[in-house]
Amino acid sequence: MRLLFALVAAALTLTVAPAAQAGDPIRVGSKRFPESYVLAELFACAARGEGATVEHRRGLGGTAVVYRALEEGAIDLYPEYTGTVAETITHTARADIASLRAALAPRGIGVSEPLGFENTYALATPRPVSERLGLVRVSDLGAHRGLRVGLSHEFMGRADGWKGLTTTYAIAFDDVRGMDHAVAYEALAAGSIDVMDVYTTDAKIARMGLTVLRDDRRFFPPYEAVFLYRLDRAARDPRLAASLARLAGKVDARRMASANARTEIDGVPDAQAGAELFSEIEGGAAPGRAAVVRPGFWRGSFAAVAQHGPRHAMLVGVSLALSTFVGVPLGVLARTRRRLGAAVMAVSGLVQTIPSLALFCFFVPVLGIGPLPALAALFLYGLLPVVRNTHAGLVSIPAPTLEAATAIGLSPRERMRHVELPLAARTILAGVKTSAIVGVGTATIAAFVGAGGLGEPISTGLSLNDTQMILHGAVPAALFALLVQALFAVVERLIVPRALRA
Repeated sequence: MRLLFALVAAALTLTVAPAAQAGDPIRVGSKRFPESYVLAELFACAARGEGATVEHRRGLGGTAVVYRALEEGAIDLYPEYTGTVAETITHTARADIASLRAALAPRGIGVSEPLGFENTYALATPRPVSERLGLVRVSDLGAHRGLRVGLSHEFMGRADGWKGLTTTYAIAFDDVRGMDHAVAYEALAAGSIDVMDVYTTDAKIARMGLTVLRDDRRFFPPYEAVFLYRLDRAARDPRLAASLARLAGKVDARRMASANARTEIDGVPDAQAGAELFSEIEGGAAPGRAAVVRPGFWRGSFAAVAQHGPRHAMLVGVSLALSTFVGVPLGVLARTRRRLGAAVMAVSGLVQTIPSLALFCFFVPVLGIGPLPALAALFLYGLLPVVRNTHAGLVSIPAPTLEAATAIGLSPRERMRHVELPLAARTILAGVKTSAIVGVGTATIAAFVGAGGLGEPISTGLSLNDTQMILHGAVPAALFALLVQALFAVVERLIVPRALRA
């Protein structure tokens, strides 16, 4: 019991940090796509030039998650776009800087001066398709209902995205699929789709020779790149405002697209791409474009384990302890009180039907970002195997055995402690083992709510379409699951009576 509370206390210590002081690192966040990574690193270079230390919390997820992190003080600033702020945060029709500042100031959030470029949404198609069908403007799509369209999920759900676009242009298609943005480029190259949504500074537009269709009805609002930042942190630490001032108006679309290409196509780490961009806008000579030396597969995997493995193990260990601590009594309750037990089994089973990412994000508005929402989701996912196996182990005990225990004078509590639980121990332990192994895999999703773990390289690799980086997280996670299974084999020999093992 003491160990359980110690683990929970450790998790809370990692999650709940005191308010940032002026001498603390400036914490810059980023969304889960390359340009956001590069802009965060660009700010980091500027802040270090002002004498500050910077912590980059990479790939926190979509707008809702990263803005929540800013509101609650988990980060101090992050790169954003004015059109996105107006659509998803302030919910206003005006996307100019003055209007956005007026809307966000009461929330304690400031808006920097524009960085100097726009990264707006657009639709793109391969050049052979556009030439064959005469596609130049978005309105030209209206005559080609049979085109196959692949769209990012965020674009499909936004009012300033697909829904509003199809209404404004009165267009419709028979085949519209949702997919990750990086995957859509691969699908376009393979000929699986004909049209996709792009960001106008995407490096792959020029590399793949795509035709960007002109927004002839001016549907998309301005998407000027800015930083959203906490006003209280800027007031305490002038270096934050000074760093933003160094970047104002310095990054044009050409430079941004080039920096994106360094990360997405050349395979340069985003920190290096951000440093090169900073050197260029400061007027110094940018580092030469030498060949990038990437670590080998195993070396990169070991580095991922060293950096992200402890957090992953903490998430699995704490959530498993909580699931076991709560699940075993619930399983006993399901055995002794059938009606209540049926409700317990139904609710725990219902949780398993909720998509894992949805459950993780469900807790973000309540618990914020970081380990706490991840622990809550993993705890709920781990309950069913423990509850179900505890119940199954207890009901499988032969009736004559229970009658004999009662006959020798054992009370119901003594019978449960000395007879039923030991006889069900092997089945209960199998449920705990299942919960642990499922937790190892499910914990990789924790990176999408800022909780870290081995999902970090997987998430980054997905956004960069980097298979090797994905494997740097996926392979250690799989090996971790095998290790957990082996550890439970040892635990079984220690706590399950020998006769039952035989």
